[in-house]
Amino acid sequence: MSSPKQVAGRAVEEAAEHHLAAAGLRPVARNVTCRMGELDLVMRDGEALVFVEVRYRRSASHGSAAESVSRTKRARLVAAARYFLMRNPKLSNLPCRFDVVAVDGEGEARRVEWLRDAFRLDG
Repeated sequence: MSSPKQVAGRAVEEAAEHHLAAAGLRPVARNVTCRMGELDLVMRDGEALVFVEVRYRRSASHGSAAESVSRTKRARLVAAARYFLMRNPKLSNLPCRFDVVAVDGEGEARRVEWLRDAFRLDG
């Protein structure tokens, strides 16, 4: 059985995927896990392969959702993306980028921010 936090997280990921699909991105994979980390969403934006981290914060008491993507988290995302590309060689020659969909607040006050090209492999 899923916890309320897991259910809320899944709903936010689905909303983020719909938001990106409405902007023209196409889903490739969801919740790709490996020992290095997890990729919430993998999508195509034209020829680019986009690794999407979805972050949710109900309140800003501990910072915004976007601010919660730490250097350590970015390193895990890069490692998971490398794993994904190794497991999907047909996609490995595509240009790649890392986006963050940050969701802050609840209900009517909920704010969704899509940070395209949020960070680089080297940064």
